[in-house]
Amino acid sequence: MSAAPVDLLVVGGGINGVGIARDAAGRGLSVVLCEKDDLAQGTSSRSGKLVHGGLRYLEYYEFRLVREALIEREVLLRAAPHIIWPLRFVLPHSREQRPSWMISLGLMLYDHLGGRQLLPKSRRLDLSSELAGKALKPEFRNGFEYSDCWVDDARLVVLNALDAAARSARILTRTALATARRENGIWRAELRDQAGALTLVSARAIVNAAGPWVEHVLRHNAGLNAGHRVRLVKGSHIVVPKFWDGPQAYLFQNDDRRVIFVNPYQVDLCLIGTTDIPYSGEADGVAASEDEISYLLRAVNRYCRRQLGRADVIHSFSGVRPLFDDNAEDPSAVTRDYVFELNDVDGAAPILSVFGGKITTFRKLSEHALEKLKPYFRTMSGPWTADAPLPGGDIADADFDAFAAGVRYEYPALPHEVVDHYVRLYGTRAYKLLGGACTPADLGRHFGGALYQREAEFLRREEWASTPEDILERRTKHGLHLTPEQKQAFTDWMFTMAKSA
Repeated sequence: MSAAPVDLLVVGGGINGVGIARDAAGRGLSVVLCEKDDLAQGTSSRSGKLVHGGLRYLEYYEFRLVREALIEREVLLRAAPHIIWPLRFVLPHSREQRPSWMISLGLMLYDHLGGRQLLPKSRRLDLSSELAGKALKPEFRNGFEYSDCWVDDARLVVLNALDAAARSARILTRTALATARRENGIWRAELRDQAGALTLVSARAIVNAAGPWVEHVLRHNAGLNAGHRVRLVKGSHIVVPKFWDGPQAYLFQNDDRRVIFVNPYQVDLCLIGTTDIPYSGEADGVAASEDEISYLLRAVNRYCRRQLGRADVIHSFSGVRPLFDDNAEDPSAVTRDYVFELNDVDGAAPILSVFGGKITTFRKLSEHALEKLKPYFRTMSGPWTADAPLPGGDIADADFDAFAAGVRYEYPALPHEVVDHYVRLYGTRAYKLLGGACTPADLGRHFGGALYQREAEFLRREEWASTPEDILERRTKHGLHLTPEQKQAFTDWMFTMAKSA
């Protein structure tokens, strides 16, 4: 890289890192982002896939966090209507858990705290007569319904990285920070890729957005002491076939007062989660335990007519949430808010470390991070992301259904499920992917499901995808719909492409 220092080196390619890189690049700063693995390979692709205010956080008096998240929910819905869309959540009332008056009060506050504009308000339900009640045991006759939003979490990360790159940020995946030391008021950093090659970067400031590894980066890579601590909490999810009619999701109060989300997923599947377990191991390679899977199944079976068993689980995943350690005894009570730690020397060479946060508030977190750094970059321009669509999100009036219908009309010879997949993942960028394709043959080799060669090549060329997992698990969810033989054939093709590159 050039010997001239860049303004900002961002460490971490999760949602907070790419959000800060995007915002900074849009304010005129020169930015380099390094990520030791793939974008969103850690926590940011292993979430509950919701943009939500956090209804249960009201019990812990996190009013500022909930308000900020509720406002951001609608900002993000406008910015990326292809990967974010409304969901209605049905909450059956259980007399053994929170009283009805408490839920009513909480939902009323939830409706008004964030100045809701786009989403419908909450309401009471008679589950004995509503479609949503048919999947539930007959003893659950009353309930509530409220709004939140679904998000494709890994794609949200990639879209932020794409926008940062479009504004001249350099995105280095599979490149870890090896060392960073201050020298004459500048950071001198060594980055090492997975082949062992070193890249030297000089930077006026560093943002440490390494998530579960934030303390490690601060202490071991930058040689500094951490004033705050991160608390690791493991959250696991399972995927089963969808077992109810209708588009609604469910929120179940478990007998330990935790809540479990049961959400429609990938058309015919269902995502169930999450657990909250203190975690002290390595954040890489974490997996759902059998105890966690049983816990989630029991929670669903407590409410639903259709009793799920271990054989119904077709996939599971687990992530480690890097929460700010506020010394709460109950992992569920640990704050989901974020805290910054700023370290500099004589007003120069700052390193800003990010502790905590949640997907919904990443954009505000990014704005607040750059407010912290403004004294070091006095000519930096102001906030801009609140009204800026993410790549592919520039859909007229944010009307995704009308947009999708228009693309299907323009490509009548292509399978509707394939076109729908493209517009849902790529929004207006689907036109760039499709180009002049008119027939399925124009999409290249068919690997199974809705996966064609043309999309895989697009992801390799445009979105830093270099392994089968990058495509099958993070950029898309094709892996859930392919047989083992089809996955192996795709892996072999990717290996061949890598060799010929």
